[in-house]
Amino acid sequence: MVLVSHSAEVARAVAELARGLAGGAAGVPVAAAGGGPDGGLGTDAELVARAARGVDLGAGVAVLADLGSAVLTVKVLAEDGELPDGTRLVDAPFVEGAVAAVVTSAAGGGLDAVVAAASEAYGYRKV
Repeated sequence: MVLVSHSAEVARAVAELARGLAGGAAGVPVAAAGGGPDGGLGTDAELVARAARGVDLGAGVAVLADLGSAVLTVKVLAEDGELPDGTRLVDAPFVEGAVAAVVTSAAGGGLDAVVAAASEAYGYRKV
C-alpha cells in the first residue's frame, strides 16, 4: 500500500497508525509518499512512483491519495505506465481507508479484499 498525501508528516503518521492498529502489520509493505519535491506541501510524482515500486511484491499495489493533485498525480502515473502492474487507485477516505486496507492485508486479504475494505470505510459511522 502507498499512502499519498500533500504532507510528508500526514502520510507517515497515517502509515504508522494503520500499522499500529493492525498489530504492527510486519508483513504488509506500506510506504508513505507525502510532500512535494522541495520537502514542503505538494505531491512528488517520482516519490509516488518510487514508493509503489518499493512495496510491489507482485500481487498488485493499492494506492490511497488524500485529495486533488495527489489523486491526479497517481492517475497520470498509471496512465503513463509508471506504476507497477496491478496498481489500483483506491477510492476511500484517507485515514479510515488506510487502516481498513492494512488490517485486511495483515489478515491475509488479497488486493481485491484490501481495495474493498478501504472503499467500505466510506460507510463507517461515528454516531
